[in-house]
Amino acid sequence: MVKHDSQTPHHPCLSDRPAPRWARRLSLLASLSLLGTSLVACSSGRSLKHHLFGPTTPAVRNGTGIVVADEPQAALIGRDVLARGGNAADAATATAFALSVTLPSRASLGGGGACLVSRPGQPAESLSFLPVDGTGAGGDRPAAVPMTARGLFLLNLRYGSVQLGDTIDPAITLGQQGITVSRQLAADIAAVRGPLFCNEGMRNLFGRNGTDVPMGEGDQLTQPRLTSFLSRLKLVGVGDLYTGALSDVFVTQANRAGASLTRDDLRRSLPGETSALHFTSGAYRLSFLAPPADGGLGSAMAFRQNLRAENAISAWRRTGQKTLQEGQIFMASGQSDASGLPPLPASTSFVVRDGRGLSVACTLTENNLFGTGRLAGSTGVILAGAPRFYPRPLLSAAILDAPRQRMQAILAASGQNDAAQIVADALRQLTQGQPVTASTGTGQLNSIICSGSQCTGRAAPNGMGLSAQTVTTRKTSK
Repeated sequence: MVKHDSQTPHHPCLSDRPAPRWARRLSLLASLSLLGTSLVACSSGRSLKHHLFGPTTPAVRNGTGIVVADEPQAALIGRDVLARGGNAADAATATAFALSVTLPSRASLGGGGACLVSRPGQPAESLSFLPVDGTGAGGDRPAAVPMTARGLFLLNLRYGSVQLGDTIDPAITLGQQGITVSRQLAADIAAVRGPLFCNEGMRNLFGRNGTDVPMGEGDQLTQPRLTSFLSRLKLVGVGDLYTGALSDVFVTQANRAGASLTRDDLRRSLPGETSALHFTSGAYRLSFLAPPADGGLGSAMAFRQNLRAENAISAWRRTGQKTLQEGQIFMASGQSDASGLPPLPASTSFVVRDGRGLSVACTLTENNLFGTGRLAGSTGVILAGAPRFYPRPLLSAAILDAPRQRMQAILAASGQNDAAQIVADALRQLTQGQPVTASTGTGQLNSIICSGSQCTGRAAPNGMGLSAQTVTTRKTSK
């Protein structure tokens, strides 16, 4: 298999051959702390949150907000949300929805991910909305249950300050007016052009004028079907995708693309919320994404015990354990498997901090670059690969706090097998008072580092992203 920084799909032609089966079946939901009726009907109640857009009094300065993402246009969307008075969770939600338009190769709404959230003076918490297997029969290209929208709903519900629809609005605008194809998206298209363009829908979307010539950096891309899908999520609510009429539409369209999903798959697949994986090291308090997003565990063990992150996770996955409690115990075991992990799926990451100290670090994935390589028909959503056919990606994020030193670092990484290691290496450099070099293999680290009231964002120097900063403001209604 040819390895690219953006992972090449494992199949030669995405439209006519099923993906190869990996020996180990993945049971990603076993450890989730599932939520009840509040998420079963995600949009059953009216939001009491304020709007980003509406009458406000003059803004009052309230510190610096930063968004760092692998794709520049999405980072700017998050920055604008902070500038309008949204908090870090609002900006993170808007950034993720924007990424579904600007970087659909890695952040489609057909996939999933995980987020680490830290509120000032409180323990960090971990949200998991990883892609899970469908249970439908047949289908030549089984897809994952789409989890991103439900995960972002949970992030907004628990930590956001504005209505969810306001965080979807910028993505709708991007889809309507068109985006400029970024260097990262152009690189992803070029990396898998042959197998990707075996599918007519993908060729029409990502080929210049529907030809075999791939779109390049600077080309204009419009996605009217995805725009309509996002508009429906805003107007009717995310719950419509999982328990309403949109569920029927999505399953029908996805199954025409060989997805093997059922309405019951969408209804019962819920995100989870737990405490973060954590420990202290001297004056530092460290928090990591918790299992089942086990890249955080890999970063923790690599930092704490100087192990290779993917070797630690190889040993962890062999145990079959999946819960936060099991991860806390395993973290101290020092177990490692020198055989490491197979080539892992592509992902993307971003970090956000607002002027009030709320911090969010997220990683998103489709279990393969461009997922199954097919669209869910009229929805315009790229379908993520069914987890049972792919090894789990290493989704890693961490937050370091040193209250006495008034220091904080928010880190998230992509880069396939090196993602978890680069987080650990950055933490080691920070705790040793060294500059963060972020040079671990293909690992791409996005970071925000604060000393006192001064915060600096840095996009991965070996990536193609952007750090966008603004003076955040607090607005009050008239």
